[in-house]
Amino acid sequence: KHVKLVSKNINVFIKELIYRSENHDNSKFEEPELSIYAKFTPELAKTEYGSKEYKELLEKVRPAIDHHYANNSHHPENWKNGIDDMDLLDVLEMLADWKAATMRNKNGNIKKSIEINAERFNINPQLKRILENTVERYF
Repeated sequence: KHVKLVSKNINVFIKELIYRSENHDNSKFEEPELSIYAKFTPELAKTEYGSKEYKELLEKVRPAIDHHYANNSHHPENWKNGIDDMDLLDVLEMLADWKAATMRNKNGNIKKSIEINAERFNINPQLKRILENTVERYF
């Protein structure tokens, strides 16, 4: 009975993760995000994450970013208290998003991304290590 209950509980997460995988960042297909990202995404891809150029471009797309953060719970900026208000599925989607982003940016590196974002979002050492462990095992 216990094994079946654990399986049922895990399936709750699986169903939500499938939903998230199929609907990730759908806000990018509506305004104000659609036209702004269409214009600036190629430029962002040429910059290194966290660089001065990257940060300058982010300011050009600020209306899209603000809308995006407000409509996507896997971004710490969506929450009043950042990562502290997120749940595990938000964190998993966030990590998958970070990994995908490293694949489109110049010199993308998920380990470096975790380092930068740990400081940026005040991620505690334990969660940072869990993110690193997850990357080592699955990416």
